[in-house]
Amino acid sequence: MLRRTLRLVAAFVMFLSAVAVGTVATAGTAHADGCYTWSRTLSQGASGADVTQLQIRLVGYPGHGAELAVDGQFGPGTTAALKRFQSAYGLASDGVAGSGTYTKLYALQDDDCTPIHFSYGELNDCNTTWSGGAVSAATAKSNALRTMWKLEALRHALGDQPITVTSGFRSVACNNAVGGASNSRHLYGDAADLGAGPHSLCTLAKQARDHGFRGILGPGYPGHDDHTHVDQRSAPFWSAPTCGI
Repeated sequence: MLRRTLRLVAAFVMFLSAVAVGTVATAGTAHADGCYTWSRTLSQGASGADVTQLQIRLVGYPGHGAELAVDGQFGPGTTAALKRFQSAYGLASDGVAGSGTYTKLYALQDDDCTPIHFSYGELNDCNTTWSGGAVSAATAKSNALRTMWKLEALRHALGDQPITVTSGFRSVACNNAVGGASNSRHLYGDAADLGAGPHSLCTLAKQARDHGFRGILGPGYPGHDDHTHVDQRSAPFWSAPTCGI
């Protein structure tokens, strides 16, 4: 009798656990992630730090020649970028960030919030502190993170084949050592030089126009025949004459 009672108690506990698990799975936003976990569904009109975190991951989906503001305000631009992201990954393109969107984002990010195919080390072969550039170390590192999410979008658009970063953040000393321009965007942490690989330099330069890069320099532009340069400057400037840009 005692054994039967214990089995019934155990079965009831398992039932309660299953119900609890089912509830969490249905909620979706309760998923715990090593980098960042969203706790609510987001749509146009929302605001806050969780919107900012979403925007950082959507900066590569602003549309041709556009850029997405990372301001914590979920406006039309964020809605459009989210729809492009959702479409790119085969999700329902409704412009609402819910469990399906978050699940994909969790799969795309490492515990340090970098996208899975890029790392801080790739974007900084100058030093480990991100110091000595034209902005604070924290700003340079933050800029590099946004650049990586743009590169992740670029990579996905080109069939998820590898993209090689040959140069990223530079301190003034590192920039001088390689003969960089005194006003190089590399000093700000928001620039990356891309080498040829599965894709030609022209393919990289042309596709980059759709992923939030305001600066694109490639073959045909002085000093850029062996790489494609992308950055986030204040005024748009694209030049890769060999590529028809």
